Amino acid sequence: MTNLTHLDEHGRARMVDVGGKPATARQAVASGRIRMSPQALAAIRAGDAPKGDVLAAARIAGIMAAKKTAELIPLCHPLALDSVTLDFAFEADALRATATAASPAAPAWRWKPSLPPASPSSPSTTWLKRSTKPW
Repeated sequence: MTNLTHLDEHGRARMVDVGGKPATARQAVASGRIRMSPQALAAIRAGDAPKGDVLAAARIAGIMAAKKTAELIPLCHPLALDSVTLDFAFEADALRATATAASPAAPAWRWKPSLPPASPSSPSTTWLKRSTKPW
């Protein structure tokens, strides 16, 4: 079990500390072949499926899913995304879907402390503001 980074020495789930990890640009590509009935494939190819543009709906769903990856995959850290694309290619008896997601070398935003509370009676909460400066 020691090779699994999301499990501790006792086999319990844990979130991996990535705080000291350098920022790197990343790209992920996933592709799959979707098989279906010849009638369904012909309707999608012709653009006359009973429920509308199937590929447009699939493209939107794929982009939305990529943006929610950290919510959908347990123990996944949230990642900033520069872009997500979904491409479709018709094959003789199937449809090939290819999704590509790109993450910047540095997150699009950083959070840093801003001014302290205005008075001693203010809450001791640390105030944060948005920053576009690198770490």
